[in-house]
Amino acid sequence: MSHVVDPAARFLLRIGLSPDAVTVLGTVAVATAALVLFPTGHLFAGAVVIGACALTDMLDGAMARAQGRSGPWGAFLDSTLDRAADAAVFAGLALWFAGDGDDTTLLALTLFCLIGGAIVSYAKARAEGLGLTCNVGIAERTERLAIVLVCTGLAGLGLAYVQAIGLWILAVLTAITVGQRIVEVRRQARAAERTS
Repeated sequence: MSHVVDPAARFLLRIGLSPDAVTVLGTVAVATAALVLFPTGHLFAGAVVIGACALTDMLDGAMARAQGRSGPWGAFLDSTLDRAADAAVFAGLALWFAGDGDDTTLLALTLFCLIGGAIVSYAKARAEGLGLTCNVGIAERTERLAIVLVCTGLAGLGLAYVQAIGLWILAVLTAITVGQRIVEVRRQARAAERTS
């Protein structure tokens, strides 16, 4: 993938874009697509646009490395805006199910996935803030985003049942991931207590 990403990153740097600008623009594009296309029922188009915009996650990192500027600020900005983009994706779907999509079960599942995804991210950030690690979990951000976008795109092509199946699977995987992270942090905390 680097043979595609690195030349694109160098081009964006040549035209004067910074890694931070690409991060912000990518997030704005994802949020706009999610909050405009999903609630209006353009599920396939929304999934395609969001999937394409999500590639900026690879670009901004490659740009920062090319400049030799990888550091805590870029990592913080990227991680924070990733959470905003994820929230917009699930909020857009929730608006669809609450409106013309008219499905309270899928609305509830979407909200569960939105909240669960935030808890997955928070658990890792909080663990790291305490000096622990939390790099475990069956469904991290990339997997969760891939599942929701593929299933939503297929629903937009008329396979509505795929979205229901995908959201159920995602809800279960998200809950398992939260549990895995809690167990891992508890294990590390107990080990630290025994050595102190």
